[in-house]
This record gives sequence, C-alpha cells and structure tokens, in this order.
Amino acid sequence: MEPLFLVGYMGCGKSTLGRKLARRLGVPFADTDALVERREGASVADVFRYEGEACFRRIEREVLEETVGAGEAAVVSTGGGLPVWGDNMAYMNRAGRTVYLRRTAEQIARRLSPYGRQKRPRLRGLGDGELVDFMTRDMASREPFYAQAALTVECGACTDDEIVERILTFLRECEVR
Repeated sequence: MEPLFLVGYMGCGKSTLGRKLARRLGVPFADTDALVERREGASVADVFRYEGEACFRRIEREVLEETVGAGEAAVVSTGGGLPVWGDNMAYMNRAGRTVYLRRTAEQIARRLSPYGRQKRPRLRGLGDGELVDFMTRDMASREPFYAQAALTVECGACTDDEIVERILTFLRECEVR
C-alpha cells in the first residue's frame, strides 16, 4: 500500500479519521503537525508566532518528504495549509493516494472546542460569527488545491465509521485497477 494522505481544512477530522483508518489498515499513523512539533520542540502555534509561516511551511515540507522517504505504507494527516504551499499537493498525488475530507465552515466551527480554536494560530481571537466568515473565505481559497485529491468525501452527513468505510472502498477499488 502507498501512503494515504488526508487533506482538508483545519478541524475537519483528519487526525481522528486518520487514526481510525490506520488501525483498520494495520499501518502506522502520522500527523504532520505532530511531527513538526516533535522536531522543533515547540507547538505549531509557537513555530508560526516566533519563526513565521514560511519557516513553518519549509519544516512541514521536510517532514512530508521524510514520511514519504521512509517508504512505508502509512496514513498521513496533513496540516490544513500543507496542500496549498508550493507543489505539496502534486507531490502527495505522485507519492500515494490523497483524500479530501470536505466539511462546511459551519460544520467545522461546531466541531471545534475552545482548545481547538486556541491551538490554531489563524483562529485565535475570532468570535463565533467572525470564525465562520474567516473560515468560509479561507476555505474558498484552498478549495482548488484540496479538490486535486483523488477522492473527495463529503463528511457533513456521515458518521466517522461511514467515512472510514468510504475511504476503504476507494482504496480497494484502486488496488483492482
């Protein structure tokens, strides 16, 4: 099995679903944000704040390349902005399978805990109405990149188990081709 990359906006469920998929597939799970944090010894928010977004994106790409370079099957949850930066989306499409977990801004806002909002640098300090407006605009700018994924899953009306099954079916269909 090639690596499976989960892409989508922050808070859409990439890490939660990624862990479930990895368990079902019997492969390791990797989260690019967690790998950046481990490498830097600092939170994503702190890397953003003190080193800047360009530095964070460079480190994020290095972590992505190391994950692919390991040559192992894995489920990889990517940061929400990773597919938008440079040629990352094309790189992931060449290296493995990509799945876009699509949710609306309203759906994601309902999913985010206060901690989830605080730990995401771009969402800090936004009120509820501002949050949905910001995410709607930001998601629209990212959509062309996310839409390059081999599979798009509309997650809004689905349970986690239904989403996992849809992705597993997709992977089985890819193996047959």
